[in-house]
Amino acid sequence: DRCGCEIFQPVSAKQFTPMTECPSSECKQNNSKGQLFLSTRASKFLPFQEVKIQEMADQVPVGHIPRTLTVHCHGTLTRQINPGDVIDVAGIFLPTPYTGFKAIRAGLLTDTYLEAQHVNQHKKAYDDLVFDARTFRRIEQYKHSGHMYEYLSRSIAPEIYRHLD
Repeated sequence: DRCGCEIFQPVSAKQFTPMTECPSSECKQNNSKGQLFLSTRASKFLPFQEVKIQEMADQVPVGHIPRTLTVHCHGTLTRQINPGDVIDVAGIFLPTPYTGFKAIRAGLLTDTYLEAQHVNQHKKAYDDLVFDARTFRRIEQYKHSGHMYEYLSRSIAPEIYRHLD
């Protein structure tokens, strides 16, 4: 505020505490504690997503809880994974570094996470579907047959008696 300096503070941890006192040489020479104000317009924000993935229900042994794994996604891999998606993830298996008293207490034990490098979706969204010529021909056949309602009702609820009504 007093010296007019801009100070940039790189953030590499999950938690962020902005600096409050100006570390510039001008403020140190004058023995003044210049106040710093956070400017979001001058800040650079990078896309980041932390995802918890777990085993499929059919792969969990009877009576057990599904195992989970934390996945960190950066850049273009963010917002590709949504709740309920079935995915394959390729990445780097890394330990979570502890700092401070937590590191002393943990000893040699660490949590782990997966740094995602590639994500493959098993189910495509409706926007991503690509129809081939065979599928278009079948749709046209059903449309011209005049029995579209019957086809749809039979495909949605075939086991329900009198489902055409």
